[in-house]
Amino acid sequence: MQTKNPFLDEIAKLTTAAAGLAQAAGEEAKTQFRSQADRFVAEMDLVRRDDLDALKAEIAALRAEVAALKSSSSPAKPAAKPAPKAKPAKKGE
Repeated sequence: MQTKNPFLDEIAKLTTAAAGLAQAAGEEAKTQFRSQADRFVAEMDLVRRDDLDALKAEIAALRAEVAALKSSSSPAKPAAKPAPKAKPAKKGE
């Protein structure tokens, strides 16, 4: 047998309201944190990931092009000259 107890009913309403308030405060804190983080990153002038990946791909293509140009246009290298022989030291020196 259940009875309606107004005291317990008010406690349940209060608990529900407190949980809703805590959830709203948590969402507000999360929003503030994201806003601060976005502002901090914007002030640091960081590079976006997709821009960095595009730049890396462009650099890799340029390196391949430079390597191809070096291999196709480099004439036969002249033979290295032998190093001059050192003179033997004199006994007095």
